Amino acid sequence: MPAHRVSAPDIDFSALRRELELPTEFAPEVVAEAEKVAAAPPRPETNLTDVPFVTIDPAGARDLDQAMHLSATGDGFRIRYAIADVASFVRAGGAIDAEARRRGQTQYFPDARVPLHPTVLSEGAASLLPGETRPAVVWTIDLDAAGEAVAVDVRRALVRSTAQLDYVAVQADLDAGRLPDPIAPLAQIGKLRIDRAARRGAIDLNLPDQEVQEVEGGGWKLTFRAPPIVEEYNAHISLLTGECAAKIMLDGGIGLLRTLPPADPRDIERLRAAAPALGVTWPDGATPSAVIATVDPNDPRGAAFIDLAAALLRGAAYTPFDGVPPEQPLHSAVASAYAHVTAPLRRLADRYTTEICLALTAGEQVPEWVRAALPALPEAMGRSDRRSHEVERAVIDLAEATVLAGRTGELFDAAVVELNGEGATVVLDDPAVRAKCSGEGFQLGSRVKVRLAQVVPASRKVRFELVGRKA
Repeated sequence: MPAHRVSAPDIDFSALRRELELPTEFAPEVVAEAEKVAAAPPRPETNLTDVPFVTIDPAGARDLDQAMHLSATGDGFRIRYAIADVASFVRAGGAIDAEARRRGQTQYFPDARVPLHPTVLSEGAASLLPGETRPAVVWTIDLDAAGEAVAVDVRRALVRSTAQLDYVAVQADLDAGRLPDPIAPLAQIGKLRIDRAARRGAIDLNLPDQEVQEVEGGGWKLTFRAPPIVEEYNAHISLLTGECAAKIMLDGGIGLLRTLPPADPRDIERLRAAAPALGVTWPDGATPSAVIATVDPNDPRGAAFIDLAAALLRGAAYTPFDGVPPEQPLHSAVASAYAHVTAPLRRLADRYTTEICLALTAGEQVPEWVRAALPALPEAMGRSDRRSHEVERAVIDLAEATVLAGRTGELFDAAVVELNGEGATVVLDDPAVRAKCSGEGFQLGSRVKVRLAQVVPASRKVRFELVGRKA
């Protein structure tokens, strides 16, 4: 889908950060504590610096939580997954800890980030930067030939990343059949894990992400980006680790799960009823996940169907337990018990879940500071999740309004992806805008011509009105 370019001065993301009252810096006592621990990093006894770990992240990233090394083992695979050891740097009850609890997670903007931890840690001493020896928590997960985990080990170790790879370059390597040795089996493992998730009934909506991207030479563009397949393969390494973490915690009787209740049967029936009108075949006995997997999100009717399917994934939560496991421990989109453990530089909860897994794996008591914090973590993470959604929406709304400024009255081709009380939500062909549209007689998945009725960049308001349907 084409993208409309905006000149750099037209989008002031710093003003948006001020409006949303996001912190611009860390208090002096937080910075001082971070600089002190960064100057004397921990050195665990186990040394795995001979393992050629690599990282895979968006180009230019500095807060590197994960490094991996993948290898074949005859009839299976071994995954070594090194996670930044944030807890070794952050003293429970200290200034960094208190500020991290307030922030909850890193907030991302197209031009900058509002980090969870001071950058001397998150982009320095704790980050798994290439060529640097770092303390990490290393997950060693052995898979059988079918991609099922058959052995899991978790321990602290020194590691050294040998290269910082990015998704675009790794995808090019995959397409050319020349993945670097440290990740040579990535596609094999990724395919196995995707297949296992599909058989369990995991749901992947597979909608392109609406993003604001920087343009080389200056400026910004709005685009819908479909992640490359290597990004999905990489994500399944993280998902596998989270599934292993959940099992460790459930077996050990203490933990913090990321849960999502099963879809409401009424939502499934509404989705099934909408399928024929949107050209989607729903065979008898087919699960929603199996049907969704057949839908093309680039087709307007397919996009509308997947938009409706999002109703199946409501109610995500962080669920703590200490003693009796929760009655509903599953994350229905993953179709398994699951926990966040792989992004402690960017997400508060992961520091605690990692410590639980380390203790339980070693047969030790879970640290009291972890156990004491568990009841309050869901509220802290829920608050930061809401703020993250607010940031994401505000960034997109600001970019859309800026792109469309001065174009009131112009006509655009669009697709109807959602019906609502005011009319519908439409997605324009160009620029990559998703917005409300007033009018009557909308049909999901139909092609329409719309007119820009109102755009107010200062308040990030955009509204369209229906002109007519397209054949």
